[in-house]
Amino acid sequence: MNNKYKNVVIPVDLEHPSSWYNALPMAVEFARNNEATLHVITVAAQADIPAVAIHLPKDIDDQIISATAERLKRLVQQEVPSDIETLTAVGQGRIYKEVLRLAAKADADLIVMASHRPEITDFLIGANAANVMRHAPCSVMVVREQDRRAA
Repeated sequence: MNNKYKNVVIPVDLEHPSSWYNALPMAVEFARNNEATLHVITVAAQADIPAVAIHLPKDIDDQIISATAERLKRLVQQEVPSDIETLTAVGQGRIYKEVLRLAAKADADLIVMASHRPEITDFLIGANAANVMRHAPCSVMVVREQDRRAA
């Protein structure tokens, strides 16, 4: 079977379930239908404010990445069916740049990501989703958050 997608990437924000609630089932479906590997990625916070960082342990970024990786693995265990081959990765830095870097590392041929509902100040999709779409070398599917008031 010649699969169209071999590596499906979904970026998630562990602090905001809306970043994966609707998009993750779609990414799982693409992975299943294409017998692809699902790469669930996130971007961890960074202790980069010098006035604050000087008071933190030297390995604080490593601790943040490790704790974030554990949270990401728990999310995958809870939300991704066990029959889907799944890998996780954590980046640290600017969100869209890390999503693109981790997607390249995963050899992504599809990125599935959520975008919040547009407000008057938004331009069709959120800034991170727009930047990923603009710069990704592969297909990007943006999944809109459903209006829960209508449900």
